[in-house]
Amino acid sequence: MAKKGSGGLKLQFLGATETVTGSKFLLYNASAKFMIDCGLFQGFKELRLRNWAPLPVPVVDINSVVITHAHIDHSGYFPVFVKQGFRGRAYASAPTVELCKILLPDSGFLQEEDAVFATKKGFSKHAPALPLYTYSDAVASLKYLAPIPNGKPFDLGHGIKVKLIPAGHILGARFVHVTSTIPSNRTILFAGDIGRYDDIISKAPSTVKEIDYLVMESTYGDKMHPEEDVFSRLEKIINKTVERGGKVLIPAFAVGRTQEIIYIIKKLQAKKRIPSDIPVYLNTPMGIDATQIYRKYADEENFFKHGIDEDSFQLPNLHLVHTQEESKSLNLLAGPAIILSASGMMTGGRILHHLKAYGPDAKSTLVLVGFQAAGTRGRNILDGTRSIKIHGQPIALNCDVEFIDSISAHGDYEDIMQWLSLFNRPPKTTFLVHGEEKATAALAERVREKFHWNVVVPKYLDEVELK
Repeated sequence: MAKKGSGGLKLQFLGATETVTGSKFLLYNASAKFMIDCGLFQGFKELRLRNWAPLPVPVVDINSVVITHAHIDHSGYFPVFVKQGFRGRAYASAPTVELCKILLPDSGFLQEEDAVFATKKGFSKHAPALPLYTYSDAVASLKYLAPIPNGKPFDLGHGIKVKLIPAGHILGARFVHVTSTIPSNRTILFAGDIGRYDDIISKAPSTVKEIDYLVMESTYGDKMHPEEDVFSRLEKIINKTVERGGKVLIPAFAVGRTQEIIYIIKKLQAKKRIPSDIPVYLNTPMGIDATQIYRKYADEENFFKHGIDEDSFQLPNLHLVHTQEESKSLNLLAGPAIILSASGMMTGGRILHHLKAYGPDAKSTLVLVGFQAAGTRGRNILDGTRSIKIHGQPIALNCDVEFIDSISAHGDYEDIMQWLSLFNRPPKTTFLVHGEEKATAALAERVREKFHWNVVVPKYLDEVELK
């Protein structure tokens, strides 16, 4: 633990320790404080309660924020910052800023919506139930977001410069390379979420050669993505469900996963491997807007693999669902359909209403297509539960449940070990974060055994001095 009041460069872990969500890292010296990532905790109630707890440092004392990417567990706490008086800037890549401009208001809206529903149904102990922040709070925070270019050092002042390096993962995701010159020279890399070497649409994560300190995720530290043909897997699921006359429900992150699923469906339909007339409903306003941003940057962003263009994320039979009335009508569909909706771990959003409607239907299929954090409905379903509580009511799950883990945008432990193997020298310390306890411990052991690096697994609120 660092000594309070000393003049060195210090790092405090305010989130993503021994859990996958709530990414927040406080980096500071004697004259200034900076936050790398500003994410929401998700999953277990005791984790979500941290979103309401005051930070150990007043937000008005923080000079700047740097965001690795737009996913809510990395960006979703920023409206709270502004609500509590932060008036600095939150820097990120240009696509991340654009994506945050849709994700953050949507997050506020969903929290308001859930609070109203909780009050109406009486399953909250608070009357009325209150959101962490509102749609208006989120909109008010957007003017403090500012884009910075790739690969060029950006001076935050007080002896701190940052450089953004493409990380794969999702559109706009960046490694944050920090150079500190006060009180002495050192470098720190905040890896955020690390992409894959065999991703469906994105390029591999950038190679980093040297760094003094590394803060790295461990989401899949104990797992390898299965080697499977995801196109064939989804083809079989869709055709089997269509033959039964059921619905294919796909809860997907609005940014990244939704666009990958659209791309896969497009390829399957183009090769006549699934019916071309089956309607596909994109029922997430945020996902609709995010898809437009993916199309916008398809030719400009140094992210996509060769052959991806703006048409890659369009379907002739894709129906965009905007209003609540349109969303409700999907629960009364007569024939087969594919419904893509958020949230990806079923912690909220419109997917819950569709699961209430079609979860009890044995003809339908629920397809989970990404990591499901502990304490979420998605994880509970993966763990075998066949009755899930939604809006205070138990819902029987008679539908088929499929898990396609191979679509994940996170590198598995082999991807991470391959990325680490390209370093010219070991960091002084590698801090493993953003993983559940078992996954983090497994990755720590692998890194120690193969590379003989100094690996530390910090706990919540731990503080270290970067000498």
